[in-house]
Amino acid sequence: MKAAAVTAIELLSPSSALNSGSKNLNCFSSISQIYGSISTRKFNYRSAFNLNSKNSIGKVSSARISMSTSSSYKAEEARVPPAISLPTPPITKFKIALCQLLVTADKEKNIACARKAIEEAAEKGAQLVLLPEIWNSPYSNDCFPVYAEDIDAGNGASPSTAMLSELSQRLKITIVGGSIPERSGDRLYNTCCVFGTDGKIKGKHRKIHLFDIDIPGKMTFKESMTLTAGESPTIVDTEVGRIGIGICYDIRFQELAAIYAARGAHLLCYPGAFNMTTGPLHWELLQRARAADCQLYVATCSPARVNNAGYVAWGHSTLVGPFGEVLATTEHEEVTVVAEIDYSLIEQRRTYLPFQKQRRGDLYQLVDVRRLN
Repeated sequence: MKAAAVTAIELLSPSSALNSGSKNLNCFSSISQIYGSISTRKFNYRSAFNLNSKNSIGKVSSARISMSTSSSYKAEEARVPPAISLPTPPITKFKIALCQLLVTADKEKNIACARKAIEEAAEKGAQLVLLPEIWNSPYSNDCFPVYAEDIDAGNGASPSTAMLSELSQRLKITIVGGSIPERSGDRLYNTCCVFGTDGKIKGKHRKIHLFDIDIPGKMTFKESMTLTAGESPTIVDTEVGRIGIGICYDIRFQELAAIYAARGAHLLCYPGAFNMTTGPLHWELLQRARAADCQLYVATCSPARVNNAGYVAWGHSTLVGPFGEVLATTEHEEVTVVAEIDYSLIEQRRTYLPFQKQRRGDLYQLVDVRRLN
């Protein structure tokens, strides 16, 4: 009420005529001109808001406050370029499978294990299958160069992706193929391929943020010793909706998830292998935060835990809904969990809590550099 009163005074008092932009004291040669200007402004406001009595001044104030607030928020300007409207997905409800695989030093065994898990997931009705990070190789800088595959070379150079291509086509499912070490020229990448129901690669994401950490007495690992960082976000239109891809450490960067949401993603998939230090602290927290921040689904898939491995994974593959609620999860053992995704809940949650429309483009902006260029 105090704000409304102040606004009314500013609109209709002589002082506002003296202090409003160019209409300062020097603009008027007499007091009568000042009051004449005020009367004109009162008439203009009454006409604009269809007000016919002096008792309606509260409505003038409220209307002005409303206009000022809505124009200053500029929600559409908080995303540069402006966010894309959520597209209508090809399917609203479907089942997703998170295959938490036990990784060994035997690549052929790892590929066979992944094949079996995918086939069993399809038998349970899964139309989308998500695999873990680095599922065909031990997670180690020493192993990455040895197990790396040239995905683009063909002619059997990548047995891991060949298996995923064959299964996605035969089973008519979409596969977000976890990640494997990829060799491209003289560089190595941590790479996730997405396969459509025709068996073709629909998208390839190279891990953008490399896992370089040093926690004294707990964990030291530097992917940058062997791997090269990817250079682009990856969003893929599939038979089960628009999917944004990140790998493990990528989940810590809210900006990437926000870019995917602004590009109209329904689901974010993060193959990941958090460890026994960061896993208990941050794994579920980050998944729920990304889902709640962006009001969409988040799915993660970890390798199963091997306690005597050089790098011990936390496990706990999880599906999180658009309110940040955990819909399905595992413990640390080798297992596949199948859960339902219902995209209609995205619009429902965004209607209940419409903060996507309440962003302050006048105060902050997220720039999608690749899309802008």
